[in-house]
Amino acid sequence: MLQLSSETSAELDRLCALGDQHAEAKDFSSALEAYWSAWDLLPDPKENWEAATWILVAVGDANFLSGDFAAGRDNLSQAMHCPDAIGNPFIHLRLGQCQFELGNLDRSADELMRAYMSAGPGVFAKDDTKYLEFLSTRAKDIQLPRKKSKWKFWG
Repeated sequence: MLQLSSETSAELDRLCALGDQHAEAKDFSSALEAYWSAWDLLPDPKENWEAATWILVAVGDANFLSGDFAAGRDNLSQAMHCPDAIGNPFIHLRLGQCQFELGNLDRSADELMRAYMSAGPGVFAKDDTKYLEFLSTRAKDIQLPRKKSKWKFWG
């Protein structure tokens, strides 16, 4: 397996942590700037490095969260050519969500099913229920979250 120098690895970690901080603050343009700076540090061919996977996933996640679904689809699709990406439930989830938002429903169902099969319904827990509800229209036995009752019962 290829190894980055300790200096390059430390700088990648720093830039990605900075990007994560910006993303948590919903400052997606600053997050993307930090993530792309990390990407630029990777030697060519970039897709051969393990770090390429998580950098592109961070970029694609920031794209999705900022509503740039086409860029999210493109960056997450590129991440699929990097080490250990195929089969990662989070990557399949985000890619499926981007495809859904772009109206590519067959591609969306395929990616969302990969996420569901790898990690179950829990992988959908932090996101809008519409993605899991959509998947349930395309496949049998999809577990939907229970609706909370508006009624309060006292004993």
